[in-house]
Amino acid sequence: MTASASSPAADDPAHYTGLDTDEAKRRALARGWTTVRTVAPGTMLTMEYLEGRLNLEVEDGRVRRAWSG
Repeated sequence: MTASASSPAADDPAHYTGLDTDEAKRRALARGWTTVRTVAPGTMLTMEYLEGRLNLEVEDGRVRRAWSG
């Protein structure tokens, strides 16, 4: 199976940095991410990996960092 433009495998999480939180969530879901999790900077997270999840570190309504899992 190959990644398509609407699959999370084809979507670079780094492209979400700087976006408004709502816009980032909308784009992520449209591009095939099944779960979008937003967290504040410094939030403690488990190391559990969830395929299809996009994590967004958000401060002042903007994405500071994004990563999969």
